[in-house]
Parts: sequence; structure tokens; C-alpha cells
Amino acid sequence: MFLKDIKLTNFKNYALAKLDFSEGLNCFIGLNGSGKTNLLDSIYAICMTKSYFGVSDRQIVKNEENFYRLESSIKRVDSDISIVVKYQNSKKKIVEKNKVPYEKMAEHIGTFPIVMIAPDDIKLILDSGETRRRFIDNVLCQDDPVYLQHLLSYNLLIKQRNAALKKIRKANQPDRLLINTYDTQLVPSCHYIHKKRTEFLEAFLPVFKGFYVVISDGTEPVDIRYRSQINDQDYSELLKANFEKDYYLEHTSTGIHRDDLVFDFGGKALKKIASQGQRKSFLISLKMAQYEFLRRRKNIKPILLLDDIFDKLDAERVAKVMQLLQEDTFGQVFITDTDRDRINSIISQVDKPHIEFSVVQGKVEMYEPA
Repeated sequence: MFLKDIKLTNFKNYALAKLDFSEGLNCFIGLNGSGKTNLLDSIYAICMTKSYFGVSDRQIVKNEENFYRLESSIKRVDSDISIVVKYQNSKKKIVEKNKVPYEKMAEHIGTFPIVMIAPDDIKLILDSGETRRRFIDNVLCQDDPVYLQHLLSYNLLIKQRNAALKKIRKANQPDRLLINTYDTQLVPSCHYIHKKRTEFLEAFLPVFKGFYVVISDGTEPVDIRYRSQINDQDYSELLKANFEKDYYLEHTSTGIHRDDLVFDFGGKALKKIASQGQRKSFLISLKMAQYEFLRRRKNIKPILLLDDIFDKLDAERVAKVMQLLQEDTFGQVFITDTDRDRINSIISQVDKPHIEFSVVQGKVEMYEPA
């Protein structure tokens, strides 16, 4: 599988751009703020229907415009598939596959698996559990359509249950019967999601540790633990036991929406003791393991997006990453950087077809060395 081309219209800082890609390595070189990351985000949006950075569609639209449009042709097995993502302010976003709109955009998720590594990923270490839940959900939603449906259902029911809690609290009427109707619907989705997250981490952890050994030469012991209120207790019992607490708090205090991944580094919290370079190695290993998990599960090579990841890695760790990308398990790769010499050095280490693009303030041109 590989992205053959993409056309952007009014996407972030791009009024209009069209690019043809190599099935191997594709490099975007330009100054910070020139729009390199936006190009990667457009590729991510083609595969996942939304921005990697969680911004709304209205924020994606170029200034002073009222719509954006993405068009792409993707080679998958022996066929070319056209994908169009289009949005107009105040209207519903539409995603088309071979000119046929999806009834539900969720049907598109996982069709073209993709993994992105970006500087913002440091939030996985430093931010709240919500960020780490989004990571695990991103992987599993691309892998399992049933998981995605359960997740959508669970999140909607939690929102409805919280609204009901606020309503009965305002009326000073602790209506257990009303809340029980939501509880009955929540439990199956909660248990399915918990089961899949547990199974995922069991399969994911050895792959992650393997990548970390390669990137860091195995000098630092690392681990990931799945923390969940459902690990040791049935969710229906938890909901019953916490009804009064939820009633007074006016929100649901238990469930898989409170889950977290605990990152250990030498037996201690990663964010407290790891250096900047060690954190970056941890994150890259995390995303490489995500790539490998999806590759095995989907039996296809995902698209890999690397956004400015080499800036704070020492030369030895950069070489380790390049060694991994040289392997046949990796397919199409997109890289951004500010340093053309560094990109040329990277290209010289990877024996794959490649294209370089120069990016200057929302304009992209293919780079042809003199």
C-alpha cells in the first residue's frame, strides 16, 4: 500500500498544492512554520478523516476561505482507490471512496493504516491519561471496527449519563432507575474495550521493548502497565457502588474513560527521571511498535509519517532509526526536516526510491539537485 499523490485545496496554509509521491521515502525540507507538518497532517486526514492534532475542521480551513478539500489516489494491493475528504463551514464533512460517500466516516478508519511520530507526542509522557487513552484507541480503532463502534457507543452513553446525573441532581431526586438504564447499556461496551486493551498491551509490550533495545542499545529497562478500575472488578458493580458519589459529583467517576498507561523507566516514572533523548527514544519505540502491531494485524505495511524527529536525537540513535527503516517491514515513509544536509545523510543510509520536496510558506516544489 502507498499514497500515489495528494491534492490540497484551502488546507491550513495551502491554497492549492498537488504532489506525486515515491512509494519509498518522501522528504519535505523547509524552515519551521513553512507548512511541512501541514502536509503530513493532510496525509493523515486522508487515512483517518481528521487532523492528527485534534483541531476542528473549521480550524483546518485556510484563513478567509470557507471550505477545504483533499484528494488522493492510494495503491492498495492491485487496485487504485480514490479518496476525497471535503468540508464546508456549517456543513457536514463528507468522505468519499471511489466517488461514493461513506454513510458513516467510521467505516473508513483502518482501511489505510497510518502511524505518525511528531514533536507533540511528548504529551504522551507529560499530559493526563486522556492523551495515552487516545494513543491506545488510535491503534485499536484502526485494527478492530467492532472496538471503534463500542468506543463510540460508550462515549455517547457516558455523555448522556452525565447529563442525566446533572438533571436529577438539580431536581434533588436521586433517580436510580433512570441511571440504571444507562448502566445496563454501558457495561457490555466497557468490558469489550477493557478486554481488547488488555490483550493489546500483552501483544504490544514485547514488540515495544524490542524496538527500545535496538534504538537505545538496551541500556535502560522500560515497561508499560495498564491501569484500569476494571482490572479487578465488574463494571456493573462499580457503577452501583459509586452511584451516590456520581450523583453528587454530577459525572461518572468510574469506567474505562479513566484508564491510563503507566510508563516506567528503570522502575520509576518515565517523565520524572528520563532525559530528553531517552524520552524521545521511548516515544519513537512506542510508535514503531504501533506500526509493527498494525502491520501484523492488517497484513499490510502502514504509511509512516516522521515529523521533525531527528532534531534532538544524537547521531547514533538517528542511525538506529535509519537501520530500522531500511528493513523490508517498512513501506512508504514521509519525513520532514529543516536541514537538507541531514536529509541527504538519511537518504544515503536507506536503499529505497525517494523524492525530496522544498517547502516555502505554503508552496511545494520537487527538489532536483544541480
